[in-house]
Amino acid sequence: MTKKYNRILLKLSGESLMGNKQYGIDENRLNDYAVQIKATMEMDVQIAIVIGGGNIFRGLAGTAQGVDRVKGDQMGMLATVINSLALASALERMGTPARVFTAVRMEPIGQLYSKEAAINAMKKSEIVIVSGGTGNPFFTTDTASALRGVELEVDVMLKGTRVDGVYTADPEKDPTAVKFETVTYDEVYKRELKIMDLTATALAKDNRLPIIVFDMDTVGNLEKVVSGEKIGTLVHN
Repeated sequence: MTKKYNRILLKLSGESLMGNKQYGIDENRLNDYAVQIKATMEMDVQIAIVIGGGNIFRGLAGTAQGVDRVKGDQMGMLATVINSLALASALERMGTPARVFTAVRMEPIGQLYSKEAAINAMKKSEIVIVSGGTGNPFFTTDTASALRGVELEVDVMLKGTRVDGVYTADPEKDPTAVKFETVTYDEVYKRELKIMDLTATALAKDNRLPIIVFDMDTVGNLEKVVSGEKIGTLVHN
């Protein structure tokens, strides 16, 4: 399978790791993701990954229950580290080298993130998993993904979800929702489409970082997207 992109950033949601569980990590879903990532790396693609932590803890949800917002966001950052370690372990079991970076100092759990170290790892055919969000409260892992994507000079950010693209409305709630093949950032603002939070969207738009939203839960889709097949929705300037 030929590739369209040389370096990608893959954003995975923490909730998707739950699979059929109500909480935590579904081992089958984790294994499916690892299989797809390994196959994509074998296409000679450099891969960086950012994973959310919503399957374990969400800062905003904690705030609603009385947790201090800053501490809640820090708890969410730690949840992303747990997910990142789990994915790294799954990849390593398959013989695929993976390195976990953390946005705040956390040795020996992970290496402190830097652009140079992450790019060097990718050039050595290691999967780079960047955890801990941006390292700051009040920023989502979507914003962290856009930030790392721009920093690491990736060709595209791939947002793997359980939905097969961007729709005019939530397709799980509105059966009349229509899927976009492509959509501009200006249309995202105008239509108030809920792809990512506004900070992440603005960062991607300002730096001309294209995003493809696609269904990651269908095994094989990641390789198809990287090879240039028209799967999901392309979001662009």
